[in-house]
Amino acid sequence: MNVLSFISNYMYMILIIIVYINFKQRKLKDSNAKRKAVIYFTVLVMLFEILITTIMVMNLPPLLAIVALALCIGIGFGLRKYVWPYTLHCKKCGKKLDFEHVIGHDDCLCKECHLEEHPEETVKEEKKEEPKVVEEEKEDPLQESFNNAKSVDEIDWELWEPTDRCVITYVEVEGKLLFIEKKRGLGNGYFNAPGGHIEEDETAIEAAIRETKEETGLDIENPHFRGILRFQFANGIREIGYVFFADNAKGELKECDEARPFWQDKESLPYENMWEDDRLWLPGALEGKRFEANFVFDDRKMIDSKVIWLDEEEE
Repeated sequence: MNVLSFISNYMYMILIIIVYINFKQRKLKDSNAKRKAVIYFTVLVMLFEILITTIMVMNLPPLLAIVALALCIGIGFGLRKYVWPYTLHCKKCGKKLDFEHVIGHDDCLCKECHLEEHPEETVKEEKKEEPKVVEEEKEDPLQESFNNAKSVDEIDWELWEPTDRCVITYVEVEGKLLFIEKKRGLGNGYFNAPGGHIEEDETAIEAAIRETKEETGLDIENPHFRGILRFQFANGIREIGYVFFADNAKGELKECDEARPFWQDKESLPYENMWEDDRLWLPGALEGKRFEANFVFDDRKMIDSKVIWLDEEEE
């Protein structure tokens, strides 16, 4: 029975480690599946502990501990999808993961690969790294030189930096798209999808949900990232827009000071009253294609454009 007592005590040590891991997971974003896996694994450990204790109390043959272990392993193997979602290496690049990405972050990607898959989340990362500047920043001569560009090829988009970061969210329900008529600001009078600026310490996804609520009164969940829009305006505005799509909406349409919301049939979009670039990328985006697009505008006039369909590049 000494062996069984040793095993029983060892189980308590495992439970202490599990509690520590669960405590660390609570601080990690997007770790629901792995947190649930810890709970499943804990149940299996406790089941094994109960079986061992029963064997000891009833003076059953110690070899039954092997049967108990095999039973727990069998249950764990049958539920392996839920019990063990962990990997030691990034599923995309194979890089060894640090401790936090092993026990947390359900996509099992390293930080670099995760941001590559979700470029919209770089907004929050960049803001964390931006130093606080007391004095007013002067316009970068390189960025200012882009104001005179007449084509997208005149701009080095790797060096180009936006002055504004925004989101645009298309909500599609039963063959209709949610639009707003802008009442003021950039593009006033035009029809567009709900959207707006990304606030401090806010991800693009969070901004998409918030802006849709503020401009239309509707609540959406789990918007899907579809593409990136970069706009260089002659007046110096450099805007990057993260495009999202959602297939759900709850609530009633409510007009606000900035926008009048309405539903539009997907098959008859009012391109004549939309930004010129929309007709270049929106049809493909509605088909589910991922993209990046660069544009040069002079006020509301599109000077040049380039749309890259990422799915086609990967083929």
